[in-house]
Amino acid sequence: MNIAILGAGAWGTALALVLSDRHAVMLWGRDAAALAAMRAAGQNSRYLPGYHFPEKLILASDLAQATAHARDGLLIVATSVAGLRPLLRSLRNLRPANVVWLCKGFEQDSALLPHQVAREELGDACPLGALSGPSFAQEVARGLPCALTVGSTAPALREQVVAGVHGAHIRVYSTDDIVGVEVGGAVKNVLAIATGIADGLGLGMNARAALITRGLAEITRLGIALGGRSETFMGLTGIGDLILTCTGDLSRNRQVGLGLAAGKSLDSIIAELGHVAEGVRCVQAVRRLAHERGIATPIVEAVARVLFDQEKPQDAIRQLLAREAREESA
Repeated sequence: MNIAILGAGAWGTALALVLSDRHAVMLWGRDAAALAAMRAAGQNSRYLPGYHFPEKLILASDLAQATAHARDGLLIVATSVAGLRPLLRSLRNLRPANVVWLCKGFEQDSALLPHQVAREELGDACPLGALSGPSFAQEVARGLPCALTVGSTAPALREQVVAGVHGAHIRVYSTDDIVGVEVGGAVKNVLAIATGIADGLGLGMNARAALITRGLAEITRLGIALGGRSETFMGLTGIGDLILTCTGDLSRNRQVGLGLAAGKSLDSIIAELGHVAEGVRCVQAVRRLAHERGIATPIVEAVARVLFDQEKPQDAIRQLLAREAREESA
């Protein structure tokens, strides 16, 4: 199968490396000079150093070439949520046959999910879907086992993604609940910041388990209100991704929380990471959507206050603990 991956960051590069064993893969990046440097080094030294490109992996900076390459195969967008809209807009006149994205989050200003952004930019011109789940790029590049879920209302696209990605060390499940898939992938990043704060403050594993569990309740409440199904949040793109992002030290969002607990400023944390963690980008959108729908998201609220309202992490934790008792299902 011909597969084009648009975006040469860590996750896009990792997937390109793995899929190149079985398919004709083209990895696209907008920066021709950066791609030339990658080609010369035989690896993505900036985002995924130490993982060498197979000889048959094609690198390209021509978007029309990449789109044409995937005409009868699979087009996978591996940008951040912030980069999704401009790239899809560039694809509009190229008439892609299908589009699947890897990004997780809400668009910062509009509070739209990726599939809503995609529909605004591409309309009904092609099948659309999200490929998500618990996955660190470094582990995927190493060939360690990974399970993902493709969410799409188009059965043929789901079958195409399974045919292209499922195999070797990657398992791919499918669902038509694209809203549930995307909400789980977005809100878990915010909760990973909260868990990082708690761990950084030395609150222990009991507190971590409580945050993850109650965080899942917040994901589920918001997800159902936005049109997702409750069972989706008990799967890979819900509890699975939440556990990984909240507990894995490769999680950038968890690293943000650890830094905040250590008294670092958000700007210095981001500078150390090298780029913004998606939880920072989307927390305000999650907060806004929850307020508009009257949904209780106290952990999300606490993270937003620490990030943007100058509240100290210790005070945010105290407020969470001081909340009145209630039924667990509430």
